[in-house]
Amino acid sequence: MTTPENAPQHTDIRLATAADVPAVRAVTDAAYHHYIERIGLVPSPMEADHAADVAAGFVYVTGDPVVGLLVLVPRPYEGRLLLESIAVHPDAAGQGVGRRLLSFVDDHARALGLIEIRLYTNAMMWENQKIYPRYGYEFVERRVEGPYDRIHYRKRLDT
Repeated sequence: MTTPENAPQHTDIRLATAADVPAVRAVTDAAYHHYIERIGLVPSPMEADHAADVAAGFVYVTGDPVVGLLVLVPRPYEGRLLLESIAVHPDAAGQGVGRRLLSFVDDHARALGLIEIRLYTNAMMWENQKIYPRYGYEFVERRVEGPYDRIHYRKRLDT
């Protein structure tokens, strides 16, 4: 089993600190803002309590200044890791930031001994529905949760 000590290293990705909260907010807003008009409401990552997520140890960032981030919520009782949010600043698009972040998610889940990653995306975020299957995620279901119409995915990991 992979442990945190022998997990593959992603030296460019680190746990966020309280000092990163403004950057986490700014990158999230920049990455998701263009969806407001399309989906007709503010995407849930923009309304997250970023300070609480950082304090809980759920947020990982990359770049100096921060250009990308992940919100990862371990659910060991379910054997899975929830990829609650991934955001890349539009200025860093096409530079492999998203690919490195998604690779980190896999390695992080394995390091925690988890066998599955779950995520969801808004049904109106068509770009994401093309990206996630290329990284091994499979469709689970489409479900309306409050005002959000979401497509749920999972990725099973080899342990």
